[in-house]
Amino acid sequence: MLDRVAQVYPDRAYIITDTRTWTYAEVAQWSRRLAAGLRAQGVTEGDHVALIMANDPAFIALKFAISRIGAVAVPINVQNRRDELSYLLAQSDCAMLITMDAFRDNDFCAILDELMPGWETQGGGKHYPRLKRVALFHTGSRPLRATALTFNKLACDSTNSTAAPGRTQATAVCDILYTSGTTGAPKGVMLSHDQMLRAAYGSAYARAFEDGRRILFSLPLYHVYGYVEGMLAALFVGGAVIVQSRFDAVAMLTAIERHRATDLLLIPTMTLALIDAAQTARHDTSSLQGVLSSGGRAPERIWRAITATFGDVEITTGYGMTECTASTTVTRPDDPVSRLMTTNGRQRDVGVAGDPDSGNRLVTYQVRDPSTGATLPDDTPGELVARGPGVTSGYYNKPAETAATFTPDGWLRTGDLGTIDSQGYIRLIGRTKESYRCGGELVLPTEIEDLLTSSNEVLQAHVVPIPDEIMGEIGVAFVELAADATATPDQLRQLVATRLARFKVPRHIFIINATDLPVTASGRVRKFLLAEHAAQRVASL
Repeated sequence: MLDRVAQVYPDRAYIITDTRTWTYAEVAQWSRRLAAGLRAQGVTEGDHVALIMANDPAFIALKFAISRIGAVAVPINVQNRRDELSYLLAQSDCAMLITMDAFRDNDFCAILDELMPGWETQGGGKHYPRLKRVALFHTGSRPLRATALTFNKLACDSTNSTAAPGRTQATAVCDILYTSGTTGAPKGVMLSHDQMLRAAYGSAYARAFEDGRRILFSLPLYHVYGYVEGMLAALFVGGAVIVQSRFDAVAMLTAIERHRATDLLLIPTMTLALIDAAQTARHDTSSLQGVLSSGGRAPERIWRAITATFGDVEITTGYGMTECTASTTVTRPDDPVSRLMTTNGRQRDVGVAGDPDSGNRLVTYQVRDPSTGATLPDDTPGELVARGPGVTSGYYNKPAETAATFTPDGWLRTGDLGTIDSQGYIRLIGRTKESYRCGGELVLPTEIEDLLTSSNEVLQAHVVPIPDEIMGEIGVAFVELAADATATPDQLRQLVATRLARFKVPRHIFIINATDLPVTASGRVRKFLLAEHAAQRVASL
Protein backbone atom coordinates (compact mmCIF):
# COMPACT_ATOMS: atom_id res chain seq x y z
CA MET A 1 0.00 0.00 0.00
CA LEU A 2 2.82 2.38 0.86
CA ASP A 3 4.59 1.67 -2.42
CA ARG A 4 1.40 2.18 -4.41
CA VAL A 5 0.79 5.60 -2.87
CA ALA A 6 4.46 6.50 -3.29
CA GLN A 7 4.15 5.79 -7.03
CA VAL A 8 1.08 8.01 -7.40
CA TYR A 9 2.11 10.81 -5.00
CA PRO A 10 5.91 10.50 -4.60
CA ASP A 11 6.42 14.13 -3.56
CA ARG A 12 3.48 14.46 -1.21
CA ALA A 13 4.21 14.83 2.50
CA TYR A 14 3.51 11.71 4.53
CA ILE A 15 5.24 12.38 7.88
CA ILE A 16 5.41 15.91 9.24
CA THR A 17 7.30 17.03 12.33
CA ASP A 18 8.41 20.45 13.51
CA THR A 19 11.93 19.80 12.22
CA ARG A 20 11.40 17.95 8.96
CA THR A 21 8.91 16.53 6.47
CA TRP A 22 9.26 13.12 4.78
CA THR A 23 7.57 12.47 1.45
CA TYR A 24 5.96 9.18 0.47
CA ALA A 25 8.90 8.38 -1.80
CA GLU A 26 11.36 9.07 1.02
CA VAL A 27 9.50 6.89 3.53
CA ALA A 28 9.21 4.04 1.03
CA GLN A 29 12.94 4.15 0.30
CA TRP A 30 13.81 4.48 3.99
CA SER A 31 11.73 1.42 4.80
CA ARG A 32 13.50 -0.55 2.04
CA ARG A 33 16.89 0.28 3.55
CA LEU A 34 15.67 -0.77 6.99
CA ALA A 35 14.21 -3.99 5.59
CA ALA A 36 17.59 -4.81 4.06
CA GLY A 37 19.27 -4.01 7.38
CA LEU A 38 16.89 -6.31 9.23
CA ARG A 39 17.61 -9.09 6.76
CA ALA A 40 21.35 -8.54 7.27
CA GLN A 41 20.79 -9.11 11.00
CA GLY A 42 19.08 -12.42 10.29
CA VAL A 43 15.42 -11.36 10.55
CA THR A 44 13.31 -13.50 8.22
CA GLU A 45 9.66 -14.01 7.37
CA GLY A 46 7.58 -14.85 10.42
CA ASP A 47 10.12 -13.56 12.97
CA HIS A 48 8.87 -11.29 15.73
CA VAL A 49 10.51 -7.86 16.04
CA ALA A 50 9.81 -5.97 19.25
CA LEU A 51 9.78 -2.16 19.19
CA ILE A 52 10.16 0.04 22.25
CA MET A 53 9.84 3.44 20.61
CA ALA A 54 7.85 6.57 21.18
CA ASN A 55 6.24 8.42 18.26
CA ASP A 56 9.02 9.11 15.79
CA PRO A 57 9.28 8.97 11.99
CA ALA A 58 11.69 6.07 12.48
CA PHE A 59 8.91 4.03 14.12
CA ILE A 60 6.75 4.44 11.02
CA ALA A 61 9.57 3.50 8.65
CA LEU A 62 10.34 0.45 10.80
CA LYS A 63 6.71 -0.74 10.77
CA PHE A 64 6.74 -0.80 6.97
CA ALA A 65 10.23 -2.37 6.90
CA ILE A 66 9.12 -5.22 9.15
CA SER A 67 6.11 -5.85 6.94
CA ARG A 68 8.28 -5.80 3.80
CA ILE A 69 10.11 -8.95 4.87
CA GLY A 70 7.02 -10.68 6.21
CA ALA A 71 8.09 -10.35 9.84
CA VAL A 72 5.72 -9.50 12.70
CA ALA A 73 5.90 -6.22 14.63
CA VAL A 74 5.50 -6.33 18.41
CA PRO A 75 5.14 -2.70 19.54
CA ILE A 76 5.60 -2.29 23.31
CA ASN A 77 4.27 0.48 25.54
CA VAL A 78 7.18 2.81 26.37
CA GLN A 79 5.80 3.36 29.87
CA ASN A 80 6.33 -0.28 30.85
CA ARG A 81 8.87 -0.95 33.59
CA ARG A 82 11.39 -3.74 34.05
CA ASP A 83 9.09 -6.54 35.17
CA GLU A 84 6.54 -5.75 32.47
CA LEU A 85 9.21 -5.63 29.76
CA SER A 86 10.72 -8.89 30.93
CA TYR A 87 7.40 -10.66 30.58
CA LEU A 88 6.64 -9.19 27.15
CA LEU A 89 10.05 -9.92 25.66
CA ALA A 90 9.77 -13.55 26.75
CA GLN A 91 6.10 -14.14 25.96
CA SER A 92 6.30 -12.59 22.48
CA ASP A 93 9.18 -14.87 21.39
CA CYS A 94 10.83 -11.87 19.71
CA ALA A 95 13.92 -12.57 17.62
CA MET A 96 15.02 -8.94 17.58
CA LEU A 97 14.46 -5.90 19.76
CA ILE A 98 14.77 -2.31 18.59
CA THR A 99 14.60 0.06 21.53
CA MET A 100 15.24 3.65 22.50
CA ASP A 101 18.10 4.05 24.96
CA ALA A 102 15.76 6.02 27.23
CA PHE A 103 12.42 7.82 27.31
CA ARG A 104 11.44 10.23 30.05
CA ASP A 105 12.48 8.50 33.29
CA ASN A 106 12.70 5.03 31.75
CA ASP A 107 16.35 4.02 31.20
CA PHE A 108 15.98 1.08 28.83
CA CYS A 109 19.72 0.41 28.63
CA ALA A 110 19.84 0.04 32.41
CA ILE A 111 16.81 -2.26 32.31
CA LEU A 112 18.48 -4.43 29.66
CA ASP A 113 21.66 -4.52 31.74
CA GLU A 114 19.61 -6.05 34.57
CA LEU A 115 17.58 -8.44 32.44
CA MET A 116 20.24 -9.66 29.99
CA PRO A 117 23.83 -8.66 30.79
CA GLY A 118 25.93 -8.41 27.64
CA TRP A 119 22.91 -7.71 25.44
CA GLU A 120 24.95 -5.41 23.18
CA THR A 121 26.74 -8.40 21.66
CA GLN A 122 24.89 -11.45 22.97
CA GLY A 123 21.25 -10.51 22.57
CA GLY A 124 18.90 -12.02 25.13
CA GLY A 125 21.36 -14.57 26.44
CA LYS A 126 20.16 -17.58 28.40
CA HIS A 127 17.11 -15.80 29.82
CA TYR A 128 15.67 -14.87 26.41
CA PRO A 129 17.16 -17.48 24.05
CA ARG A 130 15.00 -16.50 21.07
CA LEU A 131 16.19 -12.89 21.20
CA LYS A 132 19.27 -12.88 18.97
CA ARG A 133 19.90 -9.16 18.41
CA VAL A 134 19.22 -5.79 20.03
CA ALA A 135 19.45 -2.50 18.15
CA LEU A 136 19.59 0.82 19.97
CA PHE A 137 17.80 3.99 18.88
CA HIS A 138 19.92 6.80 20.32
CA THR A 139 17.81 9.65 21.70
CA GLY A 140 20.73 11.75 22.88
CA SER A 141 19.64 11.61 26.51
CA ARG A 142 22.20 8.94 27.47
CA PRO A 143 25.82 8.28 26.44
CA LEU A 144 26.06 6.16 23.31
CA ARG A 145 26.84 2.48 23.94
CA ALA A 146 29.88 1.95 21.72
CA THR A 147 29.44 -1.82 21.39
CA ALA A 148 25.71 -1.75 20.62
CA LEU A 149 24.19 -2.10 17.18
CA THR A 150 22.66 1.31 16.47
CA PHE A 151 19.54 2.15 14.54
CA ASN A 152 21.59 4.29 12.16
CA LYS A 153 23.88 1.34 11.45
CA LEU A 154 20.81 -0.83 10.86
CA ALA A 155 19.45 1.67 8.35
CA CYS A 156 22.76 1.78 6.50
CA ASP A 157 23.49 -1.95 6.64
CA SER A 158 21.79 -2.59 3.33
CA THR A 159 23.45 -3.98 0.26
CA ASN A 160 20.17 -4.40 -1.61
CA SER A 161 17.87 -1.57 -0.55
CA THR A 162 15.85 -1.71 -3.77
CA ALA A 163 14.85 -5.34 -3.36
CA ALA A 164 11.20 -6.06 -4.04
CA PRO A 165 8.99 -6.76 -1.01
CA GLY A 166 8.16 -10.35 -0.20
CA ARG A 167 4.85 -11.90 -1.16
CA THR A 168 3.47 -12.15 2.35
CA GLN A 169 -0.10 -13.41 2.50
CA ALA A 170 -2.67 -10.74 3.31
CA THR A 171 -4.08 -12.95 6.05
CA ALA A 172 -0.70 -13.37 7.75
CA VAL A 173 -0.21 -11.75 11.14
CA CYS A 174 1.56 -8.41 10.87
CA ASP A 175 1.16 -7.14 14.44
CA ILE A 176 0.97 -8.54 17.95
CA LEU A 177 -0.40 -5.76 20.13
CA TYR A 178 -0.43 -6.33 23.86
CA THR A 179 -3.39 -5.53 26.04
CA SER A 180 -4.14 -6.49 29.63
CA GLY A 181 -6.75 -9.17 30.15
CA THR A 182 -8.88 -10.69 32.85
CA THR A 183 -6.19 -13.20 33.84
CA GLY A 184 -3.83 -10.45 34.99
CA ALA A 185 -1.10 -11.10 32.42
CA PRO A 186 -0.89 -9.02 29.21
CA LYS A 187 -2.19 -10.78 26.11
CA GLY A 188 -0.84 -10.34 22.59
CA VAL A 189 -3.66 -9.63 20.14
CA MET A 190 -2.83 -11.02 16.70
CA LEU A 191 -3.92 -8.85 13.76
CA SER A 192 -3.32 -9.40 10.06
CA HIS A 193 -2.31 -7.13 7.18
CA ASP A 194 -5.81 -7.52 5.74
CA GLN A 195 -7.50 -6.52 9.00
CA MET A 196 -5.30 -3.47 9.46
CA LEU A 197 -5.83 -2.12 5.96
CA ARG A 198 -9.56 -2.79 5.94
CA ALA A 199 -9.94 -1.00 9.28
CA ALA A 200 -7.85 1.94 8.04
CA TYR A 201 -9.88 2.19 4.85
CA GLY A 202 -13.01 2.09 7.00
CA SER A 203 -11.79 5.06 9.02
CA ALA A 204 -11.15 7.14 5.91
CA TYR A 205 -14.48 6.06 4.41
CA ALA A 206 -16.70 6.47 7.48
CA ARG A 207 -15.29 9.92 8.28
CA ALA A 208 -15.21 10.98 4.59
CA PHE A 209 -11.53 11.98 4.41
CA GLU A 210 -10.78 14.65 1.86
CA ASP A 211 -7.82 14.33 -0.52
CA GLY A 212 -4.56 14.96 1.33
CA ARG A 213 -6.04 15.01 4.85
CA ARG A 214 -3.52 16.08 7.51
CA ILE A 215 -3.99 14.15 10.76
CA LEU A 216 -2.41 15.52 13.94
CA PHE A 217 -1.99 13.33 17.02
CA SER A 218 0.25 12.42 19.92
CA LEU A 219 -1.52 9.12 20.55
CA PRO A 220 1.14 6.40 20.75
CA LEU A 221 1.73 4.47 17.56
CA TYR A 222 2.05 1.27 19.57
CA HIS A 223 -1.75 1.43 20.08
CA VAL A 224 -4.30 0.76 17.35
CA TYR A 225 -5.87 4.23 17.65
CA GLY A 226 -3.04 6.36 16.25
CA TYR A 227 -1.67 3.46 14.20
CA VAL A 228 -4.86 2.60 12.29
CA GLU A 229 -6.90 5.83 12.43
CA GLY A 230 -3.84 7.96 11.65
CA MET A 231 -0.74 6.34 10.15
CA LEU A 232 -2.57 3.80 7.97
CA ALA A 233 -5.80 5.69 7.24
CA ALA A 234 -3.87 8.62 5.75
CA LEU A 235 -2.56 6.32 2.98
CA PHE A 236 -5.97 6.00 1.35
CA VAL A 237 -6.17 9.71 0.51
CA GLY A 238 -2.48 10.44 0.06
CA GLY A 239 -2.61 12.31 3.34
CA ALA A 240 -0.08 13.15 6.01
CA VAL A 241 0.39 12.42 9.69
CA ILE A 242 1.69 15.13 11.98
CA VAL A 243 3.14 13.09 14.84
CA GLN A 244 4.10 14.38 18.26
CA SER A 245 6.12 12.30 20.72
CA ARG A 246 4.15 13.46 23.74
CA PHE A 247 0.96 15.39 24.40
CA ASP A 248 1.27 19.09 25.06
CA ALA A 249 -1.87 21.16 24.51
CA VAL A 250 -0.12 24.37 23.50
CA ALA A 251 2.28 22.49 21.23
CA MET A 252 -0.70 20.83 19.54
CA LEU A 253 -2.43 24.18 18.98
CA THR A 254 0.81 25.53 17.54
CA ALA A 255 1.09 22.51 15.22
CA ILE A 256 -2.46 23.01 13.93
CA GLU A 257 -1.54 26.53 12.86
CA ARG A 258 1.97 25.80 11.60
CA HIS A 259 1.21 22.64 9.60
CA ARG A 260 -2.41 23.41 8.65
CA ALA A 261 -3.76 20.27 10.26
CA THR A 262 -7.24 19.28 9.13
CA ASP A 263 -7.97 16.49 11.63
CA LEU A 264 -7.28 15.72 15.30
CA LEU A 265 -7.19 12.32 17.01
CA LEU A 266 -7.82 12.71 20.73
CA ILE A 267 -8.96 10.98 23.87
CA PRO A 268 -11.22 12.97 26.22
CA THR A 269 -8.34 13.81 28.57
CA MET A 270 -6.50 15.52 25.70
CA THR A 271 -9.63 17.18 24.38
CA LEU A 272 -10.33 18.86 27.73
CA ALA A 273 -6.74 20.06 28.04
CA LEU A 274 -6.78 21.40 24.47
CA ILE A 275 -10.01 23.30 25.06
CA ASP A 276 -8.64 24.84 28.25
CA ALA A 277 -5.36 25.85 26.57
CA ALA A 278 -7.20 27.43 23.64
CA GLN A 279 -8.83 29.91 26.00
CA THR A 280 -5.49 31.58 26.76
CA ALA A 281 -3.19 30.54 23.91
CA ARG A 282 -4.57 32.08 20.74
CA HIS A 283 -3.81 30.20 17.52
CA ASP A 284 -5.23 30.03 14.02
CA THR A 285 -7.10 26.72 13.94
CA SER A 286 -9.24 27.53 10.90
CA SER A 287 -7.71 24.63 8.91
CA LEU A 288 -9.43 22.06 11.15
CA GLN A 289 -12.24 20.09 9.55
CA GLY A 290 -12.66 17.15 11.92
CA VAL A 291 -12.10 16.02 15.49
CA LEU A 292 -12.31 12.42 16.67
CA SER A 293 -12.46 12.26 20.47
CA SER A 294 -12.79 8.70 21.70
CA GLY A 295 -11.30 6.12 24.04
CA GLY A 296 -12.77 6.82 27.45
CA ARG A 297 -15.43 8.53 29.54
CA ALA A 298 -16.26 12.04 28.40
CA PRO A 299 -18.20 14.70 30.33
CA GLU A 300 -21.23 15.97 28.42
CA ARG A 301 -19.87 19.52 28.29
CA ILE A 302 -17.00 18.43 26.06
CA TRP A 303 -18.96 18.28 22.79
CA ARG A 304 -20.35 21.81 22.78
CA ALA A 305 -17.01 23.08 24.04
CA ILE A 306 -15.27 21.63 20.95
CA THR A 307 -17.59 23.61 18.68
CA ALA A 308 -17.21 26.74 20.78
CA THR A 309 -13.41 26.43 20.56
CA PHE A 310 -12.82 25.28 16.99
CA GLY A 311 -15.95 26.38 15.17
CA ASP A 312 -18.00 24.30 12.76
CA VAL A 313 -15.89 21.12 12.67
CA GLU A 314 -17.16 17.57 12.24
CA ILE A 315 -17.10 15.94 15.68
CA THR A 316 -17.19 12.17 16.08
CA THR A 317 -16.75 9.69 18.88
CA GLY A 318 -16.71 5.93 18.88
CA TYR A 319 -15.98 2.65 20.58
CA GLY A 320 -13.47 -0.03 19.87
CA MET A 321 -10.82 -2.33 21.27
CA THR A 322 -7.56 -3.84 20.09
CA GLU A 323 -9.24 -7.21 19.56
CA CYS A 324 -11.54 -5.56 17.01
CA THR A 325 -8.85 -3.56 15.16
CA ALA A 326 -9.49 0.01 16.39
CA SER A 327 -12.81 1.88 16.26
CA THR A 328 -15.73 -0.26 15.19
CA THR A 329 -18.53 2.16 16.05
CA VAL A 330 -18.59 5.86 15.30
CA THR A 331 -21.10 8.67 15.38
CA ARG A 332 -21.96 10.24 12.06
CA PRO A 333 -20.60 13.76 11.45
CA ASP A 334 -24.15 15.02 10.96
CA ASP A 335 -25.50 13.40 14.14
CA PRO A 336 -27.07 15.76 16.66
CA VAL A 337 -25.11 16.58 19.80
CA SER A 338 -27.48 14.33 21.73
CA ARG A 339 -25.96 11.31 19.95
CA LEU A 340 -22.50 12.32 21.15
CA MET A 341 -23.79 12.74 24.67
CA THR A 342 -25.78 9.53 24.93
CA THR A 343 -24.13 6.95 22.65
CA ASN A 344 -20.76 5.57 21.63
CA GLY A 345 -21.57 5.64 17.95
CA ARG A 346 -23.21 3.45 15.36
CA GLN A 347 -21.74 0.18 14.12
CA ARG A 348 -19.36 1.34 11.43
CA ASP A 349 -20.16 0.93 7.73
CA VAL A 350 -16.79 0.62 5.98
CA GLY A 351 -18.00 0.35 2.39
CA VAL A 352 -16.27 -2.13 0.11
CA ALA A 353 -13.86 -3.12 2.90
CA GLY A 354 -16.72 -4.62 4.92
CA ASP A 355 -18.80 -7.75 4.80
CA PRO A 356 -21.73 -7.19 2.40
CA ASP A 357 -23.81 -9.74 4.31
CA SER A 358 -23.63 -7.66 7.49
CA GLY A 359 -24.26 -4.15 6.20
CA ASN A 360 -20.66 -3.61 5.00
CA ARG A 361 -19.30 -3.86 8.52
CA LEU A 362 -15.96 -5.22 9.64
CA VAL A 363 -17.40 -5.91 13.08
CA THR A 364 -20.99 -6.60 14.06
CA TYR A 365 -22.23 -6.44 17.65
CA GLN A 366 -24.95 -8.21 19.57
CA VAL A 367 -26.10 -7.84 23.16
CA ARG A 368 -26.38 -11.09 25.10
CA ASP A 369 -27.49 -12.10 28.56
CA PRO A 370 -24.25 -12.59 30.54
CA SER A 371 -25.74 -15.55 32.40
CA THR A 372 -27.60 -17.46 29.70
CA GLY A 373 -25.92 -16.26 26.51
CA ALA A 374 -29.30 -15.48 24.97
CA THR A 375 -29.44 -12.66 22.41
CA LEU A 376 -31.35 -9.68 23.82
CA PRO A 377 -33.70 -7.29 21.99
CA ASP A 378 -33.04 -3.63 21.17
CA ASP A 379 -32.37 -1.27 24.08
CA THR A 380 -31.97 -4.13 26.55
CA PRO A 381 -28.74 -4.05 28.57
CA GLY A 382 -26.39 -7.01 28.45
CA GLU A 383 -22.87 -7.99 27.42
CA LEU A 384 -21.62 -6.82 24.04
CA VAL A 385 -20.25 -9.57 21.82
CA ALA A 386 -18.56 -9.04 18.45
CA ARG A 387 -17.98 -10.99 15.24
CA GLY A 388 -16.68 -10.24 11.76
CA PRO A 389 -13.55 -10.03 9.60
CA GLY A 390 -12.17 -7.28 11.85
CA VAL A 391 -12.08 -9.47 14.96
CA THR A 392 -8.77 -11.02 16.03
CA SER A 393 -8.16 -14.72 15.61
CA GLY A 394 -6.92 -14.82 19.19
CA TYR A 395 -4.04 -14.14 21.56
CA TYR A 396 -0.48 -15.17 20.79
CA ASN A 397 0.52 -18.41 22.49
CA LYS A 398 -2.46 -18.29 24.87
CA PRO A 399 -4.90 -20.97 23.71
CA ALA A 400 -6.82 -21.14 26.99
CA GLU A 401 -7.37 -17.37 27.11
CA THR A 402 -8.34 -17.36 23.44
CA ALA A 403 -10.92 -20.11 23.97
CA ALA A 404 -12.37 -18.32 27.00
CA THR A 405 -12.73 -15.06 25.05
CA PHE A 406 -15.00 -16.54 22.38
CA THR A 407 -18.52 -17.92 22.74
CA PRO A 408 -19.23 -21.46 21.48
CA ASP A 409 -20.70 -19.96 18.29
CA GLY A 410 -17.65 -17.78 17.61
CA TRP A 411 -18.50 -14.34 19.02
CA LEU A 412 -15.87 -12.34 20.92
CA ARG A 413 -16.83 -11.51 24.50
CA THR A 414 -15.93 -7.83 24.93
CA GLY A 415 -16.52 -7.74 28.67
CA ASP A 416 -18.47 -4.50 28.22
CA LEU A 417 -22.09 -4.01 29.20
CA GLY A 418 -24.27 -1.93 26.91
CA THR A 419 -27.33 -1.58 24.72
CA ILE A 420 -27.90 -1.39 20.97
CA ASP A 421 -30.84 0.58 19.57
CA SER A 422 -32.81 -0.05 16.40
CA GLN A 423 -30.42 2.10 14.34
CA GLY A 424 -27.32 0.24 15.48
CA TYR A 425 -26.08 2.83 17.99
CA ILE A 426 -24.27 1.43 21.01
CA ARG A 427 -24.43 2.85 24.52
CA LEU A 428 -21.90 1.59 27.04
CA ILE A 429 -23.14 1.29 30.61
CA GLY A 430 -20.41 -0.61 32.43
CA ARG A 431 -18.09 -3.61 32.41
CA THR A 432 -18.45 -7.25 33.28
CA LYS A 433 -14.75 -7.27 34.06
CA GLU A 434 -12.90 -5.14 36.55
CA SER A 435 -10.50 -3.39 34.20
CA TYR A 436 -10.75 0.35 33.65
CA ARG A 437 -9.18 3.08 31.53
CA CYS A 438 -7.04 5.85 32.95
CA GLY A 439 -6.22 8.49 30.35
CA GLY A 440 -7.24 6.03 27.64
CA GLU A 441 -4.86 3.32 28.91
CA LEU A 442 -6.26 -0.01 30.08
CA VAL A 443 -5.54 -0.88 33.71
CA LEU A 444 -6.06 -4.27 35.34
CA PRO A 445 -6.55 -3.97 39.13
CA THR A 446 -5.23 -7.46 39.86
CA GLU A 447 -1.79 -6.47 38.53
CA ILE A 448 -1.58 -3.63 41.05
CA GLU A 449 -3.09 -5.71 43.85
CA ASP A 450 -0.55 -8.49 43.30
CA LEU A 451 2.30 -6.00 43.43
CA LEU A 452 1.05 -4.36 46.64
CA THR A 453 0.58 -7.69 48.37
CA SER A 454 4.10 -8.71 47.39
CA SER A 455 5.22 -6.38 50.17
CA ASN A 456 5.56 -8.06 53.56
CA GLU A 457 3.77 -5.10 55.09
CA VAL A 458 0.56 -5.62 53.11
CA LEU A 459 -1.99 -8.31 53.96
CA GLN A 460 -4.51 -7.56 51.24
CA ALA A 461 -5.14 -4.89 48.62
CA HIS A 462 -8.15 -4.05 46.49
CA VAL A 463 -8.15 -1.55 43.62
CA VAL A 464 -11.32 -0.05 42.16
CA PRO A 465 -11.91 2.70 39.60
CA ILE A 466 -13.88 5.88 40.13
CA PRO A 467 -14.89 8.45 37.49
CA ASP A 468 -12.57 11.39 36.91
CA GLU A 469 -13.37 14.28 34.58
CA ILE A 470 -9.79 14.66 33.36
CA MET A 471 -8.51 11.07 33.19
CA GLY A 472 -11.82 9.32 32.55
CA GLU A 473 -11.21 6.93 35.45
CA ILE A 474 -8.62 6.75 38.22
CA GLY A 475 -7.65 3.96 40.57
CA VAL A 476 -8.27 3.93 44.31
CA ALA A 477 -6.58 1.27 46.45
CA PHE A 478 -7.73 -0.02 49.82
CA VAL A 479 -4.94 -1.71 51.74
CA GLU A 480 -4.90 -3.69 54.96
CA LEU A 481 -1.46 -3.61 56.57
CA ALA A 482 0.17 -6.43 58.48
CA ALA A 483 0.55 -6.15 62.24
CA ASP A 484 3.23 -3.65 63.26
CA ALA A 485 3.61 -2.50 59.61
CA THR A 486 4.60 1.14 59.13
CA ALA A 487 4.08 1.62 55.39
CA THR A 488 2.39 4.88 54.44
CA PRO A 489 0.13 5.51 51.42
CA ASP A 490 2.91 7.56 49.79
CA GLN A 491 5.40 4.72 50.23
CA LEU A 492 2.96 2.23 48.72
CA ARG A 493 2.29 4.52 45.76
CA GLN A 494 6.05 4.79 45.25
CA LEU A 495 6.30 0.99 45.24
CA VAL A 496 3.80 0.82 42.40
CA ALA A 497 5.38 3.75 40.56
CA THR A 498 8.80 2.10 40.47
CA ARG A 499 7.48 -1.16 39.05
CA LEU A 500 4.52 -0.28 36.84
CA ALA A 501 3.59 2.38 34.28
CA ARG A 502 2.37 5.74 35.58
CA PHE A 503 -1.23 5.28 34.48
CA LYS A 504 -1.45 2.18 36.69
CA VAL A 505 -0.46 4.02 39.88
CA PRO A 506 -3.56 4.53 42.10
CA ARG A 507 -4.39 8.20 42.64
CA HIS A 508 -5.39 7.44 46.24
CA ILE A 509 -4.41 4.68 48.66
CA PHE A 510 -6.40 4.28 51.87
CA ILE A 511 -5.27 2.17 54.81
CA ILE A 512 -8.23 0.19 56.16
CA ASN A 513 -9.17 -2.63 58.51
CA ALA A 514 -10.49 -5.91 57.15
CA THR A 515 -13.82 -5.21 58.86
CA ASP A 516 -14.25 -2.12 56.65
CA LEU A 517 -14.47 -4.19 53.47
CA PRO A 518 -17.91 -5.07 52.05
CA VAL A 519 -17.86 -8.83 51.45
CA THR A 520 -20.16 -11.60 50.33
CA ALA A 521 -21.19 -14.51 52.52
CA SER A 522 -18.21 -16.43 51.16
CA GLY A 523 -15.83 -13.63 52.05
CA ARG A 524 -15.24 -12.19 48.56
CA VAL A 525 -15.00 -8.41 48.33
CA ARG A 526 -17.99 -6.78 46.65
CA LYS A 527 -16.07 -4.39 44.46
CA PHE A 528 -19.01 -2.40 43.17
CA LEU A 529 -19.81 -1.40 46.75
CA LEU A 530 -16.15 -0.67 47.39
CA ALA A 531 -16.12 1.60 44.33
CA GLU A 532 -19.11 3.52 45.71
CA HIS A 533 -17.29 3.92 49.04
CA ALA A 534 -14.15 5.08 47.20
CA ALA A 535 -16.06 7.77 45.31
CA GLN A 536 -17.63 9.05 48.55
CA ARG A 537 -14.31 9.06 50.38
CA VAL A 538 -12.45 10.88 47.61
CA ALA A 539 -15.24 13.44 47.31
CA SER A 540 -14.86 14.26 51.01
CA LEU A 541 -11.13 14.98 50.76
